[in-house]
Amino acid sequence: MYDCRNTCLTAWLNKGIPPAQVAEWAGNSVPVLLATYARCINGQLANYLKQIEDVRYVPEEV
Repeated sequence: MYDCRNTCLTAWLNKGIPPAQVAEWAGNSVPVLLATYARCINGQLANYLKQIEDVRYVPEEV
């Protein structure tokens, strides 16, 4: 059963669900969740870079 829990929590984090929400669903604190699962989060770099690019965008004056 514990393996299913690990798989589920890792999948949620990898889908981009905020750690605070995953921790709540799992009945953990965020520090405990991230201490256990932070190394399992992957595949989101392109998404993060896009978000940063969107924030850095400054429209040209018209």
